Amino acid sequence: MNEIFEVGDRVQLTGPKGIMNTIRLTAGNRFGSHKGEIQHDDIIGKPSGSVIENHNGDQYLALKPLLSDYVLSMPRGAAIVYPKDAAQILVEGDIFPGANVIEAGVGSGALSSYLIRAIGEHGKLTSFERRAEFAEIAKGNVENFLGSQPPNWEVVIGDLQEMLSEHCEAASADRVVLDMLAPWECIDEVATAMKPGGLVIIYVATVTQLSRTFEEIRAHGGFTAPLAWESMVRPWHLDGLAVRPEHRMISHTGFLLSARRLAPDTVLPSFKARRGNKTEHTDEDMDIWLPQAMGQRPLSEKKLRKTVRKVTNNLNPRQN
Repeated sequence: MNEIFEVGDRVQLTGPKGIMNTIRLTAGNRFGSHKGEIQHDDIIGKPSGSVIENHNGDQYLALKPLLSDYVLSMPRGAAIVYPKDAAQILVEGDIFPGANVIEAGVGSGALSSYLIRAIGEHGKLTSFERRAEFAEIAKGNVENFLGSQPPNWEVVIGDLQEMLSEHCEAASADRVVLDMLAPWECIDEVATAMKPGGLVIIYVATVTQLSRTFEEIRAHGGFTAPLAWESMVRPWHLDGLAVRPEHRMISHTGFLLSARRLAPDTVLPSFKARRGNKTEHTDEDMDIWLPQAMGQRPLSEKKLRKTVRKVTNNLNPRQN
């Protein structure tokens, strides 16, 4: 990545009191706040990490934003996968350059951005999204950060269960990443699309989703025993001898679950002794713990339309 600021680049400006603003550079334009104005031309041509002064002499640190900075501030339709979970997906999901990856759903494009960078120009990402508005927001967010639509990224509007076989050949996917409400509904289709030895990694929000997905993968018989975990991040306060954990931390955001695809007609050996019978349950027992049954507030159509307009405006910024 070129570290010299050019026209069209995004700049993260950190000013007095640590307040951050992100702008896109346009020749002859200016960034104004109550502290004063910074001319875009004063930033263009400077290296990332430079200090820029506004006309009042206030200093601003100018950096090219990291992807983790961008995804936390991008316009959102659906909730994003946070950087700590995206990092786990990339590493524990073993996303590698040149991989053929299937993703569902696309949400606001945060995880898609990480996956596109991880697979490189020789990989392929096929993302499935039920809602056209979410897909439009995700594509706009990815283009805003990368500067163009990646040629190796296909966004399919529709249900994964219905559309997967039309867009992905059987036994062709190296990795499958699922971030959807009911991933257990598409395990058969995912198994058909995956290469032997391939890996599926799934992000879910609730314990009941985790349990139901685990049971469905185990019952399918075509995968290794699923592994499940969550990650937490605790920042630390460092100031001389005052060294302690911060009062707040990034704790639970969701659960991750992964499993490997077995070769055709393979029966997984039993590696662990049975520990008694599991508690019986029905689908109705599981459904009452899904987010919509728990009273999770749905995203309003008004807010969704507003987010689409915001992403579109970011693609075509107006002159000040």
